[in-house]
Amino acid sequence: MKKVLEYILREQKVVYAIFDKELAIESHCNNFHKMLNAPDRNYSGVFWDTFQELIGSEDQIEALLEQKQRKYKLEKLSRYRGDDQLIYYSLVLYGFQYPGDSSPFILAIVIDTTENTSLEQQIQQQQNEIKLLHASLVHYLEHGSNNIIGSSEQIEHVRRFIHKIANIRNTTILLQGESGTGKNLVARAIHFSSIYSKQPFVEVNCAAIPDTLLESELLGHEKGAFTNATSSKKGLLEEADGGTLFLDEISEMPLALQAKLLSFIETKRFRRLGSTIERTVQVRIITATNRDLKRAVEKKEFRQDLYFRINVLTLKLPPLRDLGDDIIAIAERFVQNYAVDFGKRFTGLTREAKMKLKSHSWAGNVRELRNVIERAAIFSEGPKIDEDVIYLMELEDKKKSNRFSLEIPDAGISMVEVEKQLLIKALEKANNNQTKTAKLLGMSLDTLRYRMKKYNISLT
Repeated sequence: MKKVLEYILREQKVVYAIFDKELAIESHCNNFHKMLNAPDRNYSGVFWDTFQELIGSEDQIEALLEQKQRKYKLEKLSRYRGDDQLIYYSLVLYGFQYPGDSSPFILAIVIDTTENTSLEQQIQQQQNEIKLLHASLVHYLEHGSNNIIGSSEQIEHVRRFIHKIANIRNTTILLQGESGTGKNLVARAIHFSSIYSKQPFVEVNCAAIPDTLLESELLGHEKGAFTNATSSKKGLLEEADGGTLFLDEISEMPLALQAKLLSFIETKRFRRLGSTIERTVQVRIITATNRDLKRAVEKKEFRQDLYFRINVLTLKLPPLRDLGDDIIAIAERFVQNYAVDFGKRFTGLTREAKMKLKSHSWAGNVRELRNVIERAAIFSEGPKIDEDVIYLMELEDKKKSNRFSLEIPDAGISMVEVEKQLLIKALEKANNNQTKTAKLLGMSLDTLRYRMKKYNISLT
């Protein structure tokens, strides 16, 4: 029977030993010392030699011997065996005392959990790898060119530009466009679509940092370089080493700092404030502005040499009002996002809501559209967002500039004829440029083309 028990214990990778009240081994199974690489000696104190991990648990062992505690368990222990193999095990101690016997003893059961622990570690490692892959995928979807929504020719041109230059590292890139057209999004897409996507992407809004601090933020400083410089600090150029530095609102950079930026772009070297040591970093520079830099150069507000240096690869982002049906595609993406954020179930926009969005001038571009959809999602009860919860605001100065005098004759007037004449005069003013005509009339390009077809107006 003992052989059968030994076999079962060995197959289950379980061993046991009994320790008397003096904590000397009284009996044990055959495989006990081999599993634990424990000393095979029978003397008082061998318990602590065998289970050194229990040192510090003297009170619990005493409680087991005094029958004040029934069980004491430790899990995920590890040690090296004589063959230098690392094993993991659980240790369970029971305090016993036979009826009528004043000699208590401790039963120690050791369960080899190496296989299960190894599987757990493999599973944990795979889960971590899955999380990293998921994070990378989400990061790519959020910042890569796939997140640039739309199918118009203007948007396709943006995508082609990103794919063409994503891996060109040593050339500066200038992004131009009105405020809210997504220059930040495109800069991130360029970085995260490249082979350098795991390197830092550092963004600086030159208009948001005071002139006196911007140089220190970019170049860094040494201790004592200026008042309150109590320690040395890396600049954002160093933080972006190996990756991309995105300088938004580059036109707002002070002229003195523009000269230092030009020197860095040409040499890849710079000095921290208060330092004589030249440092070198490898950084791709992407700049962006909503101003006309040529005019800023003419007004001596921007260095001409820096303008030529950053204007190597240029992309002008289209305003939202020129994107036609892409306005709806972008709006519906925002609807999906805010449905998740607000815990609502939207299936999209009604036809009337779409028409209202497409007819708006969108002075604030995508940023304005996002705010409009966020407000509509809050107040809409769904399942579709309707026009009555879409609040569109025209700028007051735009309203004033659009006012004109119109006399209505006593015999009345035809609205159809008025609209037709407005279209014709706007086309004449824009030299038959449909994009400019749509802008003059405050409508989308698709709406203009629809009305031209409606009134049978052709370009001459």
